[in-house]
Amino acid sequence: MPTLGQCAAAQVDEFLPEIDAYYKVTQDVRLSFQAKETREGGDPTQAEIGPSIEFYLKPLLRLKRVTRFDLDDAKSRPLVLAIGYRYLPSPNEPAENRIEPVATFNFPLKAGFLVSDRNRADLDWKSGKFSWRYRNRLQIENRLTIHSYHPAPYASVEPFYQSQYSKWSDTAIYAGCLFPIGKHLELNPYYEHQNNTGKSPNQQLNQLGLILSLFF
Repeated sequence: MPTLGQCAAAQVDEFLPEIDAYYKVTQDVRLSFQAKETREGGDPTQAEIGPSIEFYLKPLLRLKRVTRFDLDDAKSRPLVLAIGYRYLPSPNEPAENRIEPVATFNFPLKAGFLVSDRNRADLDWKSGKFSWRYRNRLQIENRLTIHSYHPAPYASVEPFYQSQYSKWSDTAIYAGCLFPIGKHLELNPYYEHQNNTGKSPNQQLNQLGLILSLFF
């Protein structure tokens, strides 16, 4: 894990923009659409675009208290199941098609902290070849109160297990903050450090990202 001094001095390799839109169909079902630029698991930088459908369990009272100022009401649910499709075009290679099953568990802690454990599989088809990876993102955040404003700083870590290397070959560390704007818009600027050991030599990446989330 990089130290604070190393993070401050690290060279930023690239900027990763992202837009996520969410539409609540019923109290327990939500549709989403994502468009972003990504670079993960030793892959080159590429676009990623596609829809998902999410299914909720009933909210927990303790989770509702911790997330009462959060625009994303999925965080008030102890379990969220999702299935998505992503299309990943590449300028010099065939496009990749991906199915994303996801299970996210949310846990309330004392002092207003929220822990989320996201378990996701990337099932990829490219030029008739299949590969997969499993990724587990553990995140802790705390919704602050500054007068009537409620930002949420967070930190998370996400290891990747990749089938082509048959090992845990990538670890991503994130630090960022959620900034709500009104009732439907949230900005999420973040820093990400990746350590990829799938290929030789190891690859170190320092990235800045900005996620724009829309909630309807």
